[in-house]
Amino acid sequence: MTDRQSRHRNAMRNLKSHVDEKVAAATEQRGLLLVFTGNGKGKTTAAWGTVTRALGYGYRAGVVQFIKGMWECGERERLADDANLSVHIMATGFTWETQNRESDTQACQAVWADAARLLSDPEVYLVVLDEITYMLKFGYLDIATVREALANRPSEQTVIVTGRNAHRELLDMADTVTEMQEVRHAFNAGVQARRGIDY
Repeated sequence: MTDRQSRHRNAMRNLKSHVDEKVAAATEQRGLLLVFTGNGKGKTTAAWGTVTRALGYGYRAGVVQFIKGMWECGERERLADDANLSVHIMATGFTWETQNRESDTQACQAVWADAARLLSDPEVYLVVLDEITYMLKFGYLDIATVREALANRPSEQTVIVTGRNAHRELLDMADTVTEMQEVRHAFNAGVQARRGIDY
């Protein structure tokens, strides 16, 4: 065995030992608050992937889409017939297309009522609040209202929050925060979003 191979083997052994220690120390069982944020692509995609995972085990899941719900969504189309999935869509789609703050606020409040019901239902294992960060940023929802609903949700329920510029209080509450970083995006080079790949 070469010196390089020996160093690699020792490094792998140390890594395995470290991971084993972390696994042994993780004894708490409860639902989580996950935040997928950042300017990179893939936040909603990652959330839908987790929805698929939960449904695969027979758990109930709810998705509330605050912005992109009026668009085509391959994941939603594929999973729509699953009796364990409920999807709620904000009626106005992209808020910057309506240019009507009053109607956008009403639409947001209406779909938030659906979210609040999901967040209080102990039978719902996973809730996705897709693009809710924009609702907080634009002032259509109050952070105190969202924070209270998240804090008082059933202990076994996991919530995924997606969207850019996540509110600091959401970041502080979260168990896991993942920031998607954009290195390069095809759209910036004039490439259109691709059906079945981007949506």
